[in-house]
Amino acid sequence: MAASDFYEVLDPRFGKMFNGNARVNNLYTGCQWAEGPAWFAAGRYLVWSDIPNNRILRYDETSGNVSVFREPCGNTNGHTVDWQGRLVSCEHQGRRVSRTEFDGSVITIADTWQGKRFNSPNDVVVKSDGSIWFTDPAYGIDSDYEGDKADSEIGACHVYRVDPGNGKVDAVITDMVRPNGIAFSLDETKLYVVDTGRTHGAHHPAHMRVFTVSGGKKIKGSKVFADCTAGLFDGFRLDEQGNIWTSAGDGVHCYAPDGTLIGKVKVPEVVANVCFGGAKRNCLYIAGTTSLYMVRLMVNGAKTY
Repeated sequence: MAASDFYEVLDPRFGKMFNGNARVNNLYTGCQWAEGPAWFAAGRYLVWSDIPNNRILRYDETSGNVSVFREPCGNTNGHTVDWQGRLVSCEHQGRRVSRTEFDGSVITIADTWQGKRFNSPNDVVVKSDGSIWFTDPAYGIDSDYEGDKADSEIGACHVYRVDPGNGKVDAVITDMVRPNGIAFSLDETKLYVVDTGRTHGAHHPAHMRVFTVSGGKKIKGSKVFADCTAGLFDGFRLDEQGNIWTSAGDGVHCYAPDGTLIGKVKVPEVVANVCFGGAKRNCLYIAGTTSLYMVRLMVNGAKTY
């Protein structure tokens, strides 16, 4: 097979980011809606969510085996690994952000704001100061498919920050329709957030915005970073050069820091989320609807732990 079967170059910069002989490998098939991959470097394994099946799966890089990490799991969606190596998860059914401790116990980090339950936390990132930032659209309560159908107690969908010292929850972004994927720039002075509001009407956004982070805690302005050209963006991650690798309807789209779409990794299913892993963080793991995929790139993922 030719490189063009796996990659689409839209800008010369993208040609340096992949090896034409490196294929997109299908590592596992059998999910209903694969989401939220997170890499554990110490164990050389990856976990990801199969939301409708209410389970977290585990891929072992050393053997290639896939097993069930946790079932049931509260219909988890997005995951990340904090700077101490613990799993931080967004739970639809539990309507909370949780953390798996080193002894295997699961604790609640946050489940309410101003006395009202969250909708269904979706994606999460941990800043280097230990603060936890997450999105809270309503997909997990819109129906029984990804959680438990319920009315929104908050009545809106926001982005929140959990203080690492006192656990206080603040709504930092309140003007999005359906905030979804989230990640910081390399220097943490910018916050990128996807809005998948298009799922609730053609007049709503299908784009990624970039926000300025003020004092490490607050947001003071934003602009549209990119509009999705195929389906919807969802989860995404950055590489060490500041390029954004984001899910889309036809695979993974790669955006340069200036907002230019420079290339695509072609995947035969709708992609929901990605993360970098492997010993050198040059393996891009891709959660694509029913399957987990992986491709080895010529760039390395940004270190987030």
